[in-house]
Amino acid sequence: PRLAWCSIDWDRLHLLHPLGAGGFGSVYKAIYCGTTVAIKQVKKCHKNRLASRQSFWAELNVVHLHHNNVVCVIAASTRAPSTQDTLGTIIMEYVGDRTLQHVIYGTDCIAAERKDDELLCGPVFLTITQAVSYSQDIVAGLVFLHSQLIVHLDLKPANIFITEQNVCKIGDFGCSQKLEDAVSSGPQFCQQGGTYTHRAPELLKGERITPKAD
Repeated sequence: PRLAWCSIDWDRLHLLHPLGAGGFGSVYKAIYCGTTVAIKQVKKCHKNRLASRQSFWAELNVVHLHHNNVVCVIAASTRAPSTQDTLGTIIMEYVGDRTLQHVIYGTDCIAAERKDDELLCGPVFLTITQAVSYSQDIVAGLVFLHSQLIVHLDLKPANIFITEQNVCKIGDFGCSQKLEDAVSSGPQFCQQGGTYTHRAPELLKGERITPKAD
């Protein structure tokens, strides 16, 4: 059955191990209702509570959206067991922990079999064919997001996940914004920080947000 995005059955959620951590929370591999998923727990940031809340709700801009090149949100809740000091929890499809950053900077590893049956881990470098394929995936995901009036605003290699099927999926929407109809509202400006080194020049200048920022 389709899971309700606005609630989580905590009795059917089992955390396995951490996948990573960021400024506003941590991500875990988990089992939910018998399915392998990724869990993002947005922590209560006492220094900047507003930013924590904005990050959580920004992640939910892609709720109900389904596309092969966008990480899907399955369920979310602002409630949590008393043992968890979190602002909110988001359950997403599990796409692994391999990102485009690992591939580009040569930190991606594969097991290479030696003659003596030992395993050797070596760097895997991006080929032209792979670069074109990955680029097509990312563009397809962006075209879909922009058609839904969503801008990511933190697009970088670390936020592009590569599945076991070698498909790129755009993830981490903590800085995303939903663009309103330009006819009914005035210009929108960036509210979230994003990654300074990857921001569009117009956003650094404080100019209005458009899909071109991605």
